[in-house]
Amino acid sequence: MMIFGETRANWAGLNLYQRFEQVVVLLLGFLISVVIVAALINVLQTVFALLRLGLLDPARPEVFQTVFGMIMIVLISLEFNHTIVGLLDRGRSIVQVRAVVLIALLAVLRKFIVIEIGETDALVLLALSAATLALGGVYWAVREQDRAMRTTDDDAAS
Repeated sequence: MMIFGETRANWAGLNLYQRFEQVVVLLLGFLISVVIVAALINVLQTVFALLRLGLLDPARPEVFQTVFGMIMIVLISLEFNHTIVGLLDRGRSIVQVRAVVLIALLAVLRKFIVIEIGETDALVLLALSAATLALGGVYWAVREQDRAMRTTDDDAAS
């Protein structure tokens, strides 16, 4: 399998701006990959340090909140990188709305994981809840629209 095969195959047919976009996307993908590796190393160091010190105790939820928050950062970064690098393979010049909404939803959910609910203002929790519901609704609507478009395209092809 050729890495970025569609991009390589179509390179000659791209105009200057499209080539510029492809190079920028490639550089962003590389930079995000470096950040992911650094974040992963940080998570590993933290977990091993907690294990070595005996602090990875289920009775201390703040430790788990911190570790899971760090893990969520890695997962969000992976999804973001997947979206960016996917632009090269798919040959699209626009980031899909569904991917952006998914990344935003993951970021809000990460905040729910790391937040200290007992010490947080009710308005903040209400705002995060509203954001989660709104993003979930947008994600559902975009997914349904994509599904309807695929069905229409399948019917037209038949």
